[in-house]
Amino acid sequence: MLADMIRYNSQKQMTIGEFKTPFQARMDKGNRWVKLAESLPWDSLADIYYKSMSKKMGAPTIDGRIVIGAMVIKHLLKLDDRETIETIRENPYMQYFLGLSQYTYEDVFDRSLFTTLRYRLGADKFDAMTREIIMRAEGKEKSGEGKGKTDDPHGTDSITTASGSENTGNTKNDGTLIVDATVADQMIVYPTDLGLLARSREESERIIDNLCLELKEKSKPRTYRRKARKQYLLISKKKIKGKREIHKALGQQLRYLKRNVGHIEKLLDKFNDKSFPLDKRDQKIYWVIQNIYNQQLTMYKSGKHSIEDRIVNIYQPYVRPIIRGKDKAQVEFGSKLGVSLQRGYARLNTLSWDAYNESSDLKKQVEDYKDHFGYYPEVIITDKIYGNRENRQWLKERNIRFSGKPLGRPSIQNLTAYQKRKQKRENGIRNQIEGKFGQGKNGYNLNKIRARAARTSESWIACILFVMNLIKFSKDFLFSFFPRLFQFIFSGFYTPLDKKIPSLYFMQV
Repeated sequence: MLADMIRYNSQKQMTIGEFKTPFQARMDKGNRWVKLAESLPWDSLADIYYKSMSKKMGAPTIDGRIVIGAMVIKHLLKLDDRETIETIRENPYMQYFLGLSQYTYEDVFDRSLFTTLRYRLGADKFDAMTREIIMRAEGKEKSGEGKGKTDDPHGTDSITTASGSENTGNTKNDGTLIVDATVADQMIVYPTDLGLLARSREESERIIDNLCLELKEKSKPRTYRRKARKQYLLISKKKIKGKREIHKALGQQLRYLKRNVGHIEKLLDKFNDKSFPLDKRDQKIYWVIQNIYNQQLTMYKSGKHSIEDRIVNIYQPYVRPIIRGKDKAQVEFGSKLGVSLQRGYARLNTLSWDAYNESSDLKKQVEDYKDHFGYYPEVIITDKIYGNRENRQWLKERNIRFSGKPLGRPSIQNLTAYQKRKQKRENGIRNQIEGKFGQGKNGYNLNKIRARAARTSESWIACILFVMNLIKFSKDFLFSFFPRLFQFIFSGFYTPLDKKIPSLYFMQV
């Protein structure tokens, strides 16, 4: 039993007919929110949400199902925080999805709580919920209720082994693991050195104004802000900028920023007998603009355009440029994700704000697979960048086959036509994870992360993957109804003598 501080009552899912509305209207049983509500393991998801909370201390919590359900609605419909609360208030089906027993005109919670809830959940809890969903889906497959059940429990034919023979299931390894990496782009202004310095200068001017106001100074230090802005706009508005012009403008903005930082230091020295005048936000901004100045000065003097731990945004200093080499964008700004596809469900194995070689993810992703299912996968399908010698040797020691081409010169393989078809099909399986990335970015704005803090951004990303897995799980849950229906019909009326059953018979049933 949960204590009074946690507001959650585990109960059987009510039917849509029991949900009370003031409209005197019949609710649709086939509504998408009704189907999704009936398919999800709410109690298990709520337990994960409450795991890190105290049952005896603190204010009473919001119902865990309401919190999780609101997050699902937000990312499923790509709404902002305010619009999510308004949409829930206007839609009785969504209120039923959240577990309410009747329609209410009141907001389920204040929209400002979304930031707190994202921080509280974090990427770890959403990953735990994803694991719970995969376990539920795995249980349905084993019980024969899965969608499209075949002889292969993973929906694929047996995979050709490294020697060209088929794996008949004698080994302990089982299943296919697909891994790849992508970038979840943050919604920030495209960073340029000149723009970043100009914005840092403006923030330093604002801090100077606040400090002078706090000290009640009769005159402010000279900052030349009008002249500095005019010089910046003169270059930034040009469509074609020369290297010398940019270099000169960078030097000007660096000198203005250096002067402003010196003024701030002198003003802060006047607060000897008082508390520190800058609030947490301005302290952070002041620290960031000093680091930006040092980085930009180093690059300005050396003539280079890269530096370690380069800051590209004042308000989100944890964001780093990640070189991807894609046709659309050579450089992306956000977090790098190491994702694995297990049974069609996407798991977030690695989230890093720094660029790294994704081949280092492989061992962790394979071990996560084993930790979840209790055995290693039979085959790894991924990019060739993962197939270095160290990874191949590590996989070989665990009897896991790497699906990529062997290292060195292409060898002549005497493969049958059947084996060639299977290899071609296996190479096409990797498109599934590319499709997942496309689904996340085009369908759920995985490339438009709007959170402002690192932890809330991580929670945002993990929630999108969780919602994508929920949609797949709900579809599997829906299709699992039909095998049970036909099993009931055939077990009650079908006999070996009946080779054909007239369509009229199904109409009568």
